[in-house]
Amino acid sequence: MNSVPQGYRRISENRIRASIGMGLDEFAGIVGTVIEHRPARTVTETEHVQVLALTGNEAPVHSDIEFCKQTGRDQMLVCGILTMNIVMGLTVRDTSALTSGNLAMDEARFEHPVHVGDTLRAQSTVISARQSRSRPNEGIVVTQVEGYNQHDQRVFSCTRTFFVPAHASAVRDETDY
Repeated sequence: MNSVPQGYRRISENRIRASIGMGLDEFAGIVGTVIEHRPARTVTETEHVQVLALTGNEAPVHSDIEFCKQTGRDQMLVCGILTMNIVMGLTVRDTSALTSGNLAMDEARFEHPVHVGDTLRAQSTVISARQSRSRPNEGIVVTQVEGYNQHDQRVFSCTRTFFVPAHASAVRDETDY
């Protein structure tokens, strides 16, 4: 039988599946650890325009280059909601892909401007992991999420709290994940 590469699990003879997310026991073993999420993502013009349209955000700092030039900016700012969504999205595969729900995003900060063409990367520091008192099959994890641009400037940060399965392998088996 062939060995199984890191990040995968054996499903059957000659078949493996990528592992996503973590369970309570995995998080409990890495409290205090920084998880670097990859790949990074470059913000596109299409994403920027779509988010403005979807949210109805008409602020000229996001959509009018002439306004930006007249107010001392050489380019439009990417909407903070897009920045947050890209950074948070980069964390999901590694941390919360098996979640049954988010509980909180606290202390959200937009710390440096983001522009179309910037490349964002994310990291999560595991703050705590404990059994849920009201849901015995779930754990509650708290992470500090940070997003950085290609110049290593922090552009976004927040504290995120979310559910994870107490027994990730059982959830993976039940759901084919």
